[in-house]
Order: sequence, then C-alpha cells, then structure tokens
Amino acid sequence: MDYLMDMAPLMLQGLKTTLWLFVFTALGSIPLGMVVCILRLSRYKPLQKAMQLYILFMRGTPLLLQLIFIFFGLPVIGIVINRESAALLAFILNYAAYFAEIFRGGILSISQGQYEASTVLGLSKTQTFFGVILPQVVKRVLPPGGNELITLVKDTSLAYILGLGDVLRASRTLTNKQASLVPLFLAGLIYLVLVGIVTYGLKRAETKFDYYR
Repeated sequence: MDYLMDMAPLMLQGLKTTLWLFVFTALGSIPLGMVVCILRLSRYKPLQKAMQLYILFMRGTPLLLQLIFIFFGLPVIGIVINRESAALLAFILNYAAYFAEIFRGGILSISQGQYEASTVLGLSKTQTFFGVILPQVVKRVLPPGGNELITLVKDTSLAYILGLGDVLRASRTLTNKQASLVPLFLAGLIYLVLVGIVTYGLKRAETKFDYYR
C-alpha cells in the first residue's frame, strides 16, 4: 500500500495533464472539424482545394512530427509557443482534419430527397440543416467519431515528446526511479479506464439518437 501511495502524487499529476489535453482537444477539434467540413463542401473551388490540402497534410503526416514542428520548428521563424499551447494546437489541428472527413461522410450520406422534402414544406436552409439533417448526421457519425475520441485518449501519450507530464511520462519516470514495471502497468490500467468511460458515454449518446432510423 505504501508503495502505491508513493506513486500516487506523480501519477495523479500525469492524469490531470492527460485529461486536460483530451478534453480541450475534443472541445476544440470537433467544432473546427465541422467548420472545415462546411468549407470543404463549399462550391468555391479555391476554398475547397485549400481545405483538401489541409486535410491531406494533417492526415498524411504523423501527429508526433506535427508536435515537433510546432514546438521546435516555429521558433525558427520567430513564433514561440509554450509546451501546453503547442501540444493543444497540434492535437486540435490534427484531429479537426479527421473529424471534418467524418462529418463530410455523414452529410453526404443524407439522401437528396430529404432536402427536397424540406423545401416543399417551406423550411429554410438553416431550418433544414439544424432541424432535419444535423440530428441524422450526428447519429451516423457517432461510431466513427467515437473511435477518434478513443484514439485521442491514447494519443495524449505523445505529449511526452514536449516534456509534458502526462500519465505515460509519469509512469516512465517512476519506472526508472524504482526499477519496476508496476508504474507502466498502472498507466495501462488508467488508459483502459479512461477508454471505458468514453466508450460508455458514447454508448449512451448512441442510445439517445436511436430514434433516428
């Protein structure tokens, strides 16, 4: 018991960093992903191409490389960002690209007949999108979007490259200090619990939207 109590302060501090990065990445990347999706579907070709390039770059290069570039590369051109902001910026920009494609797939999966029916009923484009289309899109993108959130839980461990004290970094520090693998197993358990909580929340959300068939 004393052994676990000795590990607790550092592991809890790491958990705080992991949760902070997960929550704020989700809150930032999901709305940004929707914006990118809408711009990607724009009829204005230059804007379409710009969003395509953004998505290609963010999905085509490793998140680890993006973290390194933002924190270590931008200072070369005079842009200095602290560790926390650099990590959050990289995660949001990266995950927004994935969410944008998930949202785009959801929107394109809605049949054209629903748009036409809304027009016949006299609904405006705004009313159609938010009242008819969006609820169905949310239901359809929940499974793939949920997978991204689960991946995000585990990807937060990449923040160690910037020196942030997340769960993985805390466990590695304790492993080196105590010459024991127990902290690593404890870190694995923490990630497993976090994924379980996210999975449960997503299951509840899917149940809530189950009436859209």
